[in-house]
Amino acid sequence: MTLTQIAIYGGGGFAREVAWLVEDISSDVNPFQVACFIDDNEANHGQILNGIPVMGLEEARARFPSAQVVSGIGSPQTREKTMAKAKAAGFASATLVHPRVERSRWITFGPGAVVCAGNILTVNITVGAHVQINLDCTIGHDVVMGDYTTLAPGVHVSGWVHFGKRVYVGTGAVILQGTRDAPLTIGDDAVIGAGAVVTRPVPSGVTVVGVPAKPLQKG
Repeated sequence: MTLTQIAIYGGGGFAREVAWLVEDISSDVNPFQVACFIDDNEANHGQILNGIPVMGLEEARARFPSAQVVSGIGSPQTREKTMAKAKAAGFASATLVHPRVERSRWITFGPGAVVCAGNILTVNITVGAHVQINLDCTIGHDVVMGDYTTLAPGVHVSGWVHFGKRVYVGTGAVILQGTRDAPLTIGDDAVIGAGAVVTRPVPSGVTVVGVPAKPLQKG
């Protein structure tokens, strides 16, 4: 029985939720413990959040050299930058899947993926590195989620949807199905607004909102 220590990068609300997830994963047979929160803001160092100390990256690496890191940061772009810093500091990445996730055995999870409670993942799904799937989402068959993609709570993704990297999908959004020959694609750095219903591909870097989802008009 070996204790797995987890360092959570971030000190906001989702980071605290990830700490709760770690508590739920831990068992007598496979114990986990949150060692610390890592925060780049020096003003927060030395604080205690829900009984867990907050410190900088260098201190965390020195105090907990065997810990694995996971992100508690919702922004895909910020998550990518901070996970690169953690890797450069020597941290390996943990992959966390809540025990109350329903899933088939035909799913692959990349390093650093976080899947919260209440999700349903069906078959032949690829979850990339450092993807975050928040509470109560459903993901259908043959979905590909690119690295650093985020699903906020209550997102529903139908089959044959392919996400690029750093996509952010807001709370309650729905993404309709593609096909084997023509998956519905969401490009890199796209943003899907909360409650949107996506019926067609979304280009890279575009924000879509509404029902059906359309590009956000600026100005």
